[in-house]
Amino acid sequence: MKLTNTLNLKRCPHCNIASPNIYLQHQFATTDANDQNERIWCNYVCSNCGGVTLASKYRSSDIALEIFPQPQIVEDCIPEKAKQFLQQAIETIHAPAGSIMLAASAIDAMLQEKGFGKGSLYTKIQDAATDHLITEGMAQWAHQIRLEANDQRHADADAALPNEEDAKRIVEFAQALAEFIYVLPNKVNQGIEKTKEQKQ
Repeated sequence: MKLTNTLNLKRCPHCNIASPNIYLQHQFATTDANDQNERIWCNYVCSNCGGVTLASKYRSSDIALEIFPQPQIVEDCIPEKAKQFLQQAIETIHAPAGSIMLAASAIDAMLQEKGFGKGSLYTKIQDAATDHLITEGMAQWAHQIRLEANDQRHADADAALPNEEDAKRIVEFAQALAEFIYVLPNKVNQGIEKTKEQKQ
């Protein structure tokens, strides 16, 4: 990606708005202890949320070396239905009630894909912990956020409307669950295959 007066990201890493206007505000140069490895650091600001994204490049090039924070992505190894729910949950955090419902649906779809298809989301989470698909700590974390999800999905008249922090909590759990049961095992399998190839 080229670093110009605007940062061409599909979504803001902070607010996840689509096609954001992320403009260059300031840039400065740094070097290492030997006055080598000069890099230009560019501060970009999202006009929607004010979030700052930091990017670096070499002085002789406009190609980005690093971008912080990285835009959130959903890994391809996650089953398609869960992947779509999770992606949409991330993209709609600015609409917390919808984001929570989508994140809960992503969690439900991931557990169903692993064979936990019966009962409520609470039951599926508990069964996943009992069968050691997830840890007891993850189950406890899930139960702490599950009611927020069910409040939205069942339209409980007494439930307070959620805010972005509520949505971020359940999306964070959904991302952690995906990482634990899909992404990390996939990385391990890839590592094993690479080791096999190197030994041949």
